[in-house]
Amino acid sequence: MSDNQQNNSTPEYEVEIPGREQLLELVTSNSKPVQFDEFIRHFGLDDERQAIGLKRRLRAMERDGQLIYSKANAYGLPERMDLIKGRIIGHKDGFGFCQTEDGGKDLFIPHHQMYSVLHGDRVLVKTSGKDSRGRTEGRIVRVTEPRDSNIVGRYFIEHGLGIVVPDDGRVSQDILIPDADKNGARHGQLVVVEITRRPSRRTSPIGRVSEVLGEHMAPGMEIQVAIREHDIPNEWPAEVDGELKKYSEEVPAEAYEGRKDLRDLPLITIDGEDSRDFDDAVCCVQEEKGWRLWVAIADVSYYVRPETVLDKAATERGNSVYFPSNVIPMLPEKLSNGLCSLNPDVDRLCMVAEMELGPRGKLKSTEFYPAVMKSHARLTYNKVKKLLDGDEELQQQYQHVMDNVQELERLYNALSAARKRRSAIEFDTQETRFIFNAQRKIESIEPVKRHIAHKIIEECMIMANVASAQLIESDKEVGALFRVHETPADERLNNFRSFLGELGLNLEGGDEPSPKDYATLLEQVKDRQDHELIETMLLRSMQQAVYQPENKGHFGLALKSYAHFTSPIRRYPDLILHRAIKAILRKKKGEEKGLVGAWAYSEKQLDELGVHTSMTERRADDATRQVDEWLKCEFMLDHVGMEFEGIISSVTNFGLFVRLSDYQIDGLVHISNLDNDYYHFDQQKGMLVGENSNSVFRLGDNVKVKVKDVNLDDRKIDLTLLEATSPGGQKRNMPAKGSGKGKRKGQSRGKGGQRKSGNRGSNKGRSKS
Repeated sequence: MSDNQQNNSTPEYEVEIPGREQLLELVTSNSKPVQFDEFIRHFGLDDERQAIGLKRRLRAMERDGQLIYSKANAYGLPERMDLIKGRIIGHKDGFGFCQTEDGGKDLFIPHHQMYSVLHGDRVLVKTSGKDSRGRTEGRIVRVTEPRDSNIVGRYFIEHGLGIVVPDDGRVSQDILIPDADKNGARHGQLVVVEITRRPSRRTSPIGRVSEVLGEHMAPGMEIQVAIREHDIPNEWPAEVDGELKKYSEEVPAEAYEGRKDLRDLPLITIDGEDSRDFDDAVCCVQEEKGWRLWVAIADVSYYVRPETVLDKAATERGNSVYFPSNVIPMLPEKLSNGLCSLNPDVDRLCMVAEMELGPRGKLKSTEFYPAVMKSHARLTYNKVKKLLDGDEELQQQYQHVMDNVQELERLYNALSAARKRRSAIEFDTQETRFIFNAQRKIESIEPVKRHIAHKIIEECMIMANVASAQLIESDKEVGALFRVHETPADERLNNFRSFLGELGLNLEGGDEPSPKDYATLLEQVKDRQDHELIETMLLRSMQQAVYQPENKGHFGLALKSYAHFTSPIRRYPDLILHRAIKAILRKKKGEEKGLVGAWAYSEKQLDELGVHTSMTERRADDATRQVDEWLKCEFMLDHVGMEFEGIISSVTNFGLFVRLSDYQIDGLVHISNLDNDYYHFDQQKGMLVGENSNSVFRLGDNVKVKVKDVNLDDRKIDLTLLEATSPGGQKRNMPAKGSGKGKRKGQSRGKGGQRKSGNRGSNKGRSKS
């Protein structure tokens, strides 16, 4: 809703008409819906132009779901008509859900209701009883806001007709493409489609090809698809270049004024081998009663000023998106890899948290200030590990910063001990990375090894984040966004306890377990063979961390106050925090020197930015996960027919997901491949149980599987179960698949009939009956 729409005086109309708030106030105060003539009389609108303007405004409020136009030709409030606002979440099998705006439980939307809507539409729904599984069903009353994002899919010609099969399985309708609107697309190519006519209960959606992405298996295509499917901004407005031209490749002379000169302080950067932007540098010295730690962070706020075109573009992006061997940066390269990157041996502007820490790692005091620095070395995690392990050649090469490196290790030991004392939850889940060949095809998948160097930097950044959060809390006038991680929700907690019970484990703490209870559990299972799975399930039981102006602490880190200060190059909340810190310093000093870019946000702005940046973070996670799934499937195409050891990572009513130990890749053993029995799904205990054989398949079971098939379009890997090992260590060889006994209970019935069947060449897996 625009600000103009909220005001009572509205310049967008030729004459003055009531604002939305006034109209809503009238409808709210009435005991029944208000007719159009009543609005006219109440507000004394005797000009025909006012009546036309009022009608337009009421229609806009209908569109936004603020009002409902009833069959009695009157305007009422949705909530008083038992209507629920929400967003449609489609499912690949044709049905869907309405994700309610009020945060209530999702409503189930059956197949026949989904014909006239698309995944992502905002709607008004009315509850209509329960389905056979006890889910509350919703009936779609109206689409208030059609999805505004284009659809990515593959273009096919079937019986002379052009259609696009969406890549996102949640969009279950094929899109008809008139020949005049195919934009040169060829059979099998990936395209972007703009909807020109929405679907109805009797007709398919119609669209036009707005962009041809290219061939399905082209290198990097998976990233292009993810960018468009998740609406990730990847082009800069033309005006951004104009704003950047005022900066050269060197720090502006006027920017030095009012800053501390830290160029002689042996600050160093420690990052990954392939990092290109360095936004943090550290230095540590021992003092009589502890340490002094400097965390210097690139001063992005000097270059990205509030309300500029560059700032608006960065806000829209919200964060950088890191794909394998590719990045969509939050800031243009001139800043992210240039002026705002703390490259060695060049002057750079920074914001500094200078912290005094006690011998047990307790934060005693902090001073924030703008500075100019020069990185004395660009180190990698592996180099730091070798330096600390005694590599003489490297120690000679980096002799000028060795004192700093060794002191950082000593400080880390104190901070690590403090972390254990406060019972922060420490995960040790296995991450992997893709190794590509020259053709950008995956050559191998390798584990990412975290070691002491990673942990040194992590603890230093946590301290700076804590210190900045405390500063914001100490000022009642200037706000910023906290990084909030709330306690686990009841349902997830109960499911996690049931999972643990099947493994003979227990989480202490009752209905409100503390971080200490989780830390104790992780300590108990660290030597178990299935500890990675337990950690994964523990993560799933947690709430998602968000950005918000109200501080509610960070449960996972066991901290009362936490904010993000350390990565303004790639996270917009960090840039907000830097501006807020400068605003606080400006208040204290009463001057602007060195504090260019200071900005105090309103409560409303922070609320909106918290929601937006939390969304962009989830958007980036979803997009990168989609690309990872695609690349893993492409890699496994060369492994069809091969056998692997694995562990059951998830149990559903339609089968078992198995994580292959060699590659940390998940595949599905469908229930139809568990032969010679009827299988029942026990959701509470997270297992499948054979009705006659009493065979049990549960989370954490070790298994041996064969790769049966890989479907790139659906990003699915199908496995055949060869052998399973029960918790007691007993092996069960699986019988060869026979005729079976009919449909297994809980087995999926296949996808809905909204897709058309037909031969799509290499896309046979996408044909639907």
